[in-house]
Amino acid sequence: MNGSDLDAPFHGVRIRTEPPTESESASDDPYERQRRGRISRARQYAPRLHTGHVFSHETAAAIWGAPLPLVFDSFGRIAEAEDLELHVCAVGPAPVPRAAGVTRHKTYASLTVPDEHDGLRVPSPAATWVQLGRLALKDIVAAGDYFCRKWRPGYGRPNAGKPPLAEIDELRTLLEAGRRRGAARLRTALDLIREDSWSPRESAVRIILVAAGLPEPRLNIDVFDDDGRFLGCVDMAYPERKIAIEYLGMLHGESWARDVERIARLRAAGWNVLEVTSPLLKHPDELVRRVTAALAAFK
Repeated sequence: MNGSDLDAPFHGVRIRTEPPTESESASDDPYERQRRGRISRARQYAPRLHTGHVFSHETAAAIWGAPLPLVFDSFGRIAEAEDLELHVCAVGPAPVPRAAGVTRHKTYASLTVPDEHDGLRVPSPAATWVQLGRLALKDIVAAGDYFCRKWRPGYGRPNAGKPPLAEIDELRTLLEAGRRRGAARLRTALDLIREDSWSPRESAVRIILVAAGLPEPRLNIDVFDDDGRFLGCVDMAYPERKIAIEYLGMLHGESWARDVERIARLRAAGWNVLEVTSPLLKHPDELVRRVTAALAAFK
């Protein structure tokens, strides 16, 4: 190994230059690429992390696997790992981090709960969530939905009985423990967090509908026909009106075929299935119009 084999992502840190793995470079999901990029930067910095410091804010959220909004560079392109902020927080009397390339924070020990995940020091899930107050409301809610998801039993559902990473009451307790950036948004978000939301796009659709004054749909319910045959699990539904709302993300191969067949079964059983795509989500007024029309058409 010589100098050409080494990279210096942070002062005092030398790592061997390695090409990205196939899984790191081939992901079609930009959200997943940025999540992995944040974690990669945290691992690069980890050797010089002070014992009184934790990775925090969006960095900690990524380490826990929570959804985050996409970040773009100054040219409007999806930011690469090296352009993403690395958040490090000093807890209690520990000195503020001074390393170049680090976004520095400091907090009282009473306002955070140190934890560890996947070998990296972070605040607890609840303590991480209350650090996200600078994000947009929909993104704060999506992160809260993720941390508080309860893995309920159901037809073919994975991890039934797995405990949530955090309880809503834990989020509330830490929010009220002291001053928080974006406290008003965090309080608003608390009332919008649900324990049955499975994806940030589902969270976004739900928030749009509720903000427009529409009834709140039920989340991820199993649907059966009149003979008791399982038809599928739907993202959101008004079951008494047989209206389902399905968010269609990036579908490929077998996943696309399964969704097509599931939606066909629901429609054959008399369900009105409204499909929400990424372009439609960018036009919330049209989304609200379609759901309103479906609700009005129910006899």
